[in-house]
Amino acid sequence: MLVFVKERLAFLAVPKTGTTAYHAALAQRADMVVSNPPELKHAPLYRYDRFFRPMFEKTCNAELETLAVMREPISWLGSWYRYRQRPYLDGKPASTRDISFDEFVEAYMRGDKPPFANVGSQARFLAPRPNGTAITHLFRYEDPAPLNHFLTERLNCDLDLQQHNTSPRADLPLSPKVEQKFRRKFAAEFEVYESIGA
Repeated sequence: MLVFVKERLAFLAVPKTGTTAYHAALAQRADMVVSNPPELKHAPLYRYDRFFRPMFEKTCNAELETLAVMREPISWLGSWYRYRQRPYLDGKPASTRDISFDEFVEAYMRGDKPPFANVGSQARFLAPRPNGTAITHLFRYEDPAPLNHFLTERLNCDLDLQQHNTSPRADLPLSPKVEQKFRRKFAAEFEVYESIGA
């Protein structure tokens, strides 16, 4: 999470959406950088609303706008799948080695997810709160130009983005049957994604 108090902006870091590159590029410009532990670096909107928003209101007398990036849902799962194929995880419950992408997505759709498929939900991360707190500015991972333009204008700075924390490249064939099931069971993910810029 990056916080810019003067500009009244909090950049929430949805995992696997390229936010580490923005953290690296803007850390010196931010008033507050939350980089560890991961539960706070990647604090979803509900955690931001519960802990961070009241702090900023009380100490800075500031109501911040929120910004986040969302990735196309199948691509997002693919990034997690590839990320968990790193040799470092071999033999560990979170590893996806020797598991097909179909198997990974099927496991993700289970109510009781195994460790390798327990990666959260973008829709849940971004879900508005009952008190009205919501993501003010939501951008697509696949189209970075609007986000980059927004940040350079809002923060009055240049962006020098370098790739960080990238997953290994791999083909991710997903059978039509599994894709159809995923789109049906997780329609909310696609609805949020399709609403961006609408």
